[in-house]
Amino acid sequence: MPFTIESTTAFFGWCAVINSAALLITTVAMYLGRNWIAVLHAKLFVIPEDTVKSHHFSFLANYKLLILAFNIVPYIALKLIQ
Repeated sequence: MPFTIESTTAFFGWCAVINSAALLITTVAMYLGRNWIAVLHAKLFVIPEDTVKSHHFSFLANYKLLILAFNIVPYIALKLIQ
């Protein structure tokens, strides 16, 4: 199957949907179980809980930016040229 603008647009659209759903699920899980997850990760990586919580926030922020830059912006650009 050759890559067409339509198939590439659909690809980026589905990537954005899947990654956004993963971000939403991860955000809800970290919000609802923030203390339990922080304790678990602090023990796993031998770092203080406060550091774990700031790393969680950084992870979510970076993941959101990556979704925007590598899924949503290409999708919008392809939609504009169709």
